[in-house]
Amino acid sequence: MPDPIEVRKVPIESVTDASGLSRLIADGVIEADRVLAVVGKTEGNGGVNDYTRILADRAFREVLAEHGHPAPDSVPLVWSGGTDGVLSPHATIFATTADAPPSEEPRLSVGVAMSEVILPEDIGRPAMVEKVAAGVREAMKIAGIDDPRDVHYVQTKTPLLTLATITDAKSRGQDTAIEETGPSMDLSNSTTALGIAVALGEIDMPRADQIHKDLSLYSSVASCSSGVELDRAQIVLVGNVRGIGGRYRIGHSVMKDALDADGIWEAIRDSGLPLPERPHPSDLGGRLVNVFMKCEADPSGRVRGRRNIMLDDSDVHWHRQIKATVGGVAASVTGDPAVFVSVAAVHQGPSGGGPVAAIADLA
Repeated sequence: MPDPIEVRKVPIESVTDASGLSRLIADGVIEADRVLAVVGKTEGNGGVNDYTRILADRAFREVLAEHGHPAPDSVPLVWSGGTDGVLSPHATIFATTADAPPSEEPRLSVGVAMSEVILPEDIGRPAMVEKVAAGVREAMKIAGIDDPRDVHYVQTKTPLLTLATITDAKSRGQDTAIEETGPSMDLSNSTTALGIAVALGEIDMPRADQIHKDLSLYSSVASCSSGVELDRAQIVLVGNVRGIGGRYRIGHSVMKDALDADGIWEAIRDSGLPLPERPHPSDLGGRLVNVFMKCEADPSGRVRGRRNIMLDDSDVHWHRQIKATVGGVAASVTGDPAVFVSVAAVHQGPSGGGPVAAIADLA
């Protein structure tokens, strides 16, 4: 049986601020050497050259090292760049704990794994799907989860294409699925999501021509991000296990479109928080740790029948517009702008919508 989990959300007050993590350790809430993973939002542009992710990564690893973590470089730190609109930079920290109340009810468990190295020529192709799927299966074992239905959230970070990695592939006689670095972010995310879906039995192994194209294929629990700071898939798998003990539980649902607040409330209900028929943020009572969601501009260019111009806008990329939109909807539900909203959600939830996971404190 894996150890029970402590999970806390802390603000990030500047690009290199990791004081929230430092305080948790100093106050004895968590122990540095028990930190399993960090999932956070940074304030950069969310693009290929968003180095706020690297700055945050360095700051948090330095805190772990200062407080005695024996291998801080081995801890998965998954940073999603871009806090458009009201979104606020923050980090959610997952750690094991020796001080947790016993419970036979489903309680939070976390499995962390790394895939095999993902080569530039793998991105957007079945080889990447297979490597991610193998990593997800390993993370399930570590979390003590046998039934894929007990998995509610899989957060990944994978490599995208850069000029250097494209050149590297060519030097070895290989080609890449595309040669544009910016769009490779979306392609890496979508390929990863299919790997998660395959591992959890949500879909069969896709054909090469279905990757990033067949929008009927998706995972309801995948949240995939990509960047320049790694060469394999970092996998943080979160689910529930009976008998593990602890205070926390996770649930999930999907947003059917960018305005689907009910989808967020359904994920919160699924986490075990009792809610009235028409809930309000005040009904949460401080028991919601965080929500995690992916979003995507609907390829039809419409939301609930109304036309929008996100996909035609040459001034502000649609990534930033849809992230701000869904962030506002999520903040209005939770009453807290420090929510995890990430973009590029092809194969992650239904087209035009996205998956939502919610972690609740049931103490």
